[in-house]
Amino acid sequence: MLTGKGMLLGGRRDMYGPVMLDVIGLRLIDEDFRRIRNPLTGGVILFARNYQSRDQLMALTAEIKRERPDVLIAVDHEGGRVQRFRYDGFTRLPAMGILGDMYQDDPKMAVRAAFAVGYVLAAELRACGVDLSFTPVLDLDYGVSAVIGNRSFGRDPNVVSVLAQNLHYGLAMAGMANCGKHFPGHGYATGDSHTEIPVDDRPLETILADDASPYKALDLTITGVMPAHVIYPKVDSMPAGFSKKWISILRNDFGFDGVVFSDDLSMEGASVAGGIVDRANAAFNAGCDMVLVCNAPASADELLAGLAPRSDAQMRELRRRMDNLVPKIPAKSWDELMAEPRYQRAKALVESITPTR
Repeated sequence: MLTGKGMLLGGRRDMYGPVMLDVIGLRLIDEDFRRIRNPLTGGVILFARNYQSRDQLMALTAEIKRERPDVLIAVDHEGGRVQRFRYDGFTRLPAMGILGDMYQDDPKMAVRAAFAVGYVLAAELRACGVDLSFTPVLDLDYGVSAVIGNRSFGRDPNVVSVLAQNLHYGLAMAGMANCGKHFPGHGYATGDSHTEIPVDDRPLETILADDASPYKALDLTITGVMPAHVIYPKVDSMPAGFSKKWISILRNDFGFDGVVFSDDLSMEGASVAGGIVDRANAAFNAGCDMVLVCNAPASADELLAGLAPRSDAQMRELRRRMDNLVPKIPAKSWDELMAEPRYQRAKALVESITPTR
């Protein structure tokens, strides 16, 4: 089991740690190495500041894997305004709202485009050593949430489900899993959970019938879920990621058996749970498997030093679920990918529907 110092008994490193954190810059520095070596670390999330070129990105991911082959390397790479790597060969991806709009006029073409976006997104990331993108966004677009907006496929949960399913098929073709977010739905709350604590005061029945329904429709293909830092006061006084009730609905009512990631614990929406260690413990106690701490190096250090040890049973369960997120087929090299006809066709389709600005 993990000791209070965060070390695995006997020095074993064959089990994923329950913390995902970020790194400082374009290559690892001493404090990055120290955090990544900590056995509590199970994942590394990259941001735009970690990207200068494809060669630099591949060197960075290789460096991380040399240090900890067992960590999952992830990124928020959805398309539209949330795409961390945008040049030196990376295809510019459309916002998901473009696919939703396309579906109204030509459902067949929209489905093809969703598959193509998923394949291009995953194949390019995997060629550079990235294992997972936190996508798709399953929130519904009510036209009131600036932080969600056209990151959503649209307002209709059935359309969201169909397009997300086909995006997943594209991801899977390139060997990448997925992570639906932000359960049970962030699109109705007007606040931005990065800077405030959003509230959605609708009743449970309404949320389950609309916003949460894509999670139920996609329960056999979703491998990861990220709950929202949103409070639904008619259901629970805590945000969904700290709510036993919401995660119980996800697990027991919807039958989800994949990894539940907390959203970034350094966001203002998580502040209701206290300090960083309190936030992590609240997430774990609610049923999360892995917690994220981003853009806050001091908080990451505090969490790694103060997190309560996880039991052997908890660690085995985390590993079982995390194993389903790890790519199972080899990634193509960038040159192999560029020469692949399927990729070329998918890229051409993606570029044809993506605004140039």
